[in-house]
Amino acid sequence: MCSARKMNLCPKKSRAPTVISLIATVLNEGASIRQLMESILAQTVPPDEIVIVDGGSHDDTVAILESYRGRLPLRLLVAPGCTISAGRNRAIHAARGDIIAVTDAGVRLEATWLEHISAPLQADNVNVVGGFFRADPQTPFEIALGATTLPLAREIDARRFLPSSRSIAFRKAAAQAAGLYPEWLDYCEDLVFDLRLRAHVGAFAFAPQALAHFRPRADARAFYRQYYRYARGDGKAKLWAKRHLLRYGTYLALLPALLLAGALLHPAAWALLIACAAVYLAPPYRRLPTLMRRAGGRSRAVWLQCIVLIPLLRGLGDVAKMLGYPAGWRWRLQQRPPDWRNISAK
Repeated sequence: MCSARKMNLCPKKSRAPTVISLIATVLNEGASIRQLMESILAQTVPPDEIVIVDGGSHDDTVAILESYRGRLPLRLLVAPGCTISAGRNRAIHAARGDIIAVTDAGVRLEATWLEHISAPLQADNVNVVGGFFRADPQTPFEIALGATTLPLAREIDARRFLPSSRSIAFRKAAAQAAGLYPEWLDYCEDLVFDLRLRAHVGAFAFAPQALAHFRPRADARAFYRQYYRYARGDGKAKLWAKRHLLRYGTYLALLPALLLAGALLHPAAWALLIACAAVYLAPPYRRLPTLMRRAGGRSRAVWLQCIVLIPLLRGLGDVAKMLGYPAGWRWRLQQRPPDWRNISAK
């Protein structure tokens, strides 16, 4: 033993530099992949490597990604037929970094995204950092949809927040110990991954400044399909059963009862119905001014469009969820997937 250690003269063992790997999966993202790659180029803290798994694109996605090889430390893995979960797991296995930052195609990262999302992981007691994501609307429909579906950062309870895999970072060892992403699940796989991680490592850190910007769906059909699939994923994974049952109770029992009572000329029923609607629609209407400012200020006509669209989108999303959830349960009963709470259930 070095005798000088008692006098603090022996050099301390230096810590190996932290290697940060940024990963993503893509499929036919030729129209949007440049904005992601350009935003990675602009990062104030660049990643040490970028691992992207392509699930078998038929457009020019791969060619566009290849054009960035000289400017970014890019490793591109082409795996036709690879699902989002399998692609992320493959990227995690291939990554050489001990810190993994995850984002998604179709987003634009704030220049300080990687700086903010990786900084808390320099502390030994932090294993997961949830970043945030913000709507980047370009039409009145997208403004209304962003206000309807996406909370603002100030609404988030950091202790309970489950980050999207558009904006999350974690220690590779923690993700592997928690069983990685469930490869049998096509939607809501990042929520299941979050819940596995939380069960394994405890509370996450929250970095609201680590922003990923993305466009909401461009039309009602795409929005319906998105929320149907989300709810179907909930059913497959047996997630949020109480929340879905409350929705069925509201639309199939409470709402018809209030409408019937109102039709029988009970003013109190109409008053209660209006009060319930006001409470239900209050969050998106509170968010609307913020999204309008971010969109650069809009005309009175755009304001009116958004005000009318919000309740319609709220209702359409609820219908999509009420139809998607039982479809997921039916799949679950037929396929008998593994229990995702078991970390070996990939």
